[in-house]
Amino acid sequence: MNGYMQILFGILLSALLSENYILVKFYGICPFMGVSKKIDTALGMGMAVTFVMAIASAACWAVDSFVLQPLGLGYMQTVAFILAIASIVQVVEMFLKKSVPALYKALGIFLPLITTNCAVLGVALVNAQEGYDFLQSVINGAAGGLGFTLAIVLFASVRERVDKAECPESFKGYPITLIAAGLLAMAFMGFSGLKIG
Repeated sequence: MNGYMQILFGILLSALLSENYILVKFYGICPFMGVSKKIDTALGMGMAVTFVMAIASAACWAVDSFVLQPLGLGYMQTVAFILAIASIVQVVEMFLKKSVPALYKALGIFLPLITTNCAVLGVALVNAQEGYDFLQSVINGAAGGLGFTLAIVLFASVRERVDKAECPESFKGYPITLIAAGLLAMAFMGFSGLKIG
């Protein structure tokens, strides 16, 4: 495996497992807790976030490389990235409303919240801070979205079982949900020593 491919593979594995945006960096907790009651809804949200993260990574890289850096406006990254992400989410929302109305209705308020999902903004900022090129940025965005999907679907499956399990009254609802999320996060922290090469 040549050096560049090894770097891309490292970015992919890192975003999926050892640097998972939800379970390791704790970005995007709102949809993680809100849309993880059913596996199908969690999968739909994960796919929407993956698509937005990949497209936002490409768009934000272009904005940063061709507009902000040449004009010396690097300090405007956060504002510019939020505007780019908001535009992308609006397009995704219109597409889902027209093409997949059942998923659009199931996602409800959480679809427009992708705009303010800090995981999407986080991946764009990480790409800029790490100095990733276009391909590295897109792979980091797509892999970050897939890591988001993996985490939210795993958590939804755990949550479906936990909701049916017997537990003390004081643990029912969000307390047991938070404990389950913590245990899942601890499991993903086990990947932190993973090294490529």
